[in-house]
Amino acid sequence: MDFLPIFFDVRGKPCLLVGGGEVAARKAALLNRAGARITVVAPEAREDVIALTVSTEGEYHQREFQPCDLDNVYLVIAATSDSAVNARISELADARKLPVNVVDQPSLCQFIVPAIVERAPITIAISTGGNSPVLTRELKERIEMAVPRGYGDFARLLGSWRDEVKSAIADDQQRTRFWESLIKGEVASLVFQGKTEQAQTTFREQLQAVSHEADKHRQDKTGEVWLVGAGPGDPELLTLKALRLLYAADIVLYDRLVSDEIMTMVRPDAEKVFVGKEAKHHPVPQEQINQKLVHYARQGLKVLRLKGGDPFIFGRGGEEIEELAEAGIPFQVVPGITSASGCSAYAGIPLTHRDYSQSVRFVTGHLKDDRPDLDWNMLAKEQQTLVIYMGLMALPVISSKLIDHGMRADMPVAVVEQGTRANQRVVTATLQDIDKAVSAAALKAPALIIVGAVVKLRKTLAWFGDQEA
Repeated sequence: MDFLPIFFDVRGKPCLLVGGGEVAARKAALLNRAGARITVVAPEAREDVIALTVSTEGEYHQREFQPCDLDNVYLVIAATSDSAVNARISELADARKLPVNVVDQPSLCQFIVPAIVERAPITIAISTGGNSPVLTRELKERIEMAVPRGYGDFARLLGSWRDEVKSAIADDQQRTRFWESLIKGEVASLVFQGKTEQAQTTFREQLQAVSHEADKHRQDKTGEVWLVGAGPGDPELLTLKALRLLYAADIVLYDRLVSDEIMTMVRPDAEKVFVGKEAKHHPVPQEQINQKLVHYARQGLKVLRLKGGDPFIFGRGGEEIEELAEAGIPFQVVPGITSASGCSAYAGIPLTHRDYSQSVRFVTGHLKDDRPDLDWNMLAKEQQTLVIYMGLMALPVISSKLIDHGMRADMPVAVVEQGTRANQRVVTATLQDIDKAVSAAALKAPALIIVGAVVKLRKTLAWFGDQEA
C-alpha cells in the first residue's frame, strides 16, 4: 500500500486550513462534517469558508501564512494556489511531525483525503493514492449505487444490540455466527425495507432462540470445514462462494500455491496456518493436515482448507474429506479453476481443438518413488493434449518416455511458470528440446507442462501480457 488507510478522530480538535478559495471550501466542509474546530489562514476567503469557521468555534486570520500558525494544531491542510507556499507549509509541518495534506500534490502529503461514501455511522473511503482522481470518482459512484442508504440505519441498530447479544451469547464463535445471520438474513431485509420495529422484534426472537441453545453448544461444539479451490493464482478467478467463505472463516489452512493476493482477502482476524508442500519437502505431512482439520472443527471453528487450483484435481481433497466424513465433521467442497484450465487459457493454448486435439488428459508428473509408473503407451497417442501437473523435476524422464513409446520428437510442448499471475512465463519447444529450453530459462515450480499440437496455436492466440522465457 502507498498509504495506510486510517480514520482520524478530529472531533473538537483544532485543525489548520491554509487557503480560502473553492478548494479550501470543500476541505472546510469536510472538516466541519468530521466535527473539527477549523482555523483558516488566507488573505481572502469565501463567505462560506468563514461561516464554517465561525460555526465550529474556530478562527479566521485574514493574512498570509506564518510558521506560528502551526502552533497547537492537530493537523494541517494546505489549499492555496501558490505551490511554493504549499511546499513551505508541508516542510514546516513535517518538521513538527504534524500530519499535513497539500491538495493535489501527493508528494508533499503525509496523508491524503479520500473520496467518501457516507452512510453514517458507516464511512467508506476510496483512494487511488493520488494517481487518478477521475477513477476515484468513478469508484465512488459505483459504491454509492451498490450500498443502500439503509446500511446506516442497520449499523446503528447493530450497535444498539451489542451489549444485549454479548450478555445472551457468551461463546465468541457462536456470537460471531449470530451476527452474521443477522447481517445476511431476515433482520437486514426488514431494515432495508424500512420496517425497523418488525426488525427489532425478529432480532429478539432470534436471539432468544440462539441463547436457549447456548449451553448445548458449549457442551457439544462441532464446527464445519470448507474445502475451497483458490484457482491457479489470479485472485479474480476466485468463485463468488470462495470469496464469501474467505471472509467467514475462523481459521485458514493454506497451501504453497495459494497466491499472496488471495491471502490478503482472508478475514483479518482469522488465524492462518501454512501447510504447504512441494516436491521432496513435506514439512506438514498429509496425515497431519487431515488431523488438523478434524481438531479445529471439533473446537467449533469454521475451518477453511484453501488449496491452489481445484481440490479434487491432484489436490488430495478426497483424502481430506474422507477423514472428515469418518470423524462426523460437516463439510462443503467449493470447486476452483484447475491449473490446467487457467494456465492454458492465460498462455493462449486451447486444450482441445477440432483440428489438433479431440481429447485432453490430466496426469501427475510427481512419480511414485521417483519411478515412472504412467501408462506411456496411452499417453503417447496422437490427437490428444497432455497436461502434466508437478512434472518439472521429472521433465527429462517424461520427454524420454513419451518419445520411446511413439510420440513424435518434434511434438510441441509448453511449460507455463506461475500461470495466470503477473509474473507468468512460458517456454515452448519440441519434446526432444524442451528440457534444455526450460533449463536455459531457469523455470521453477509451480509450473504446468502442456504437450500436444495445440501448443502451436500459442503463436497467434497468446493474449496475456506474459513473457516468452
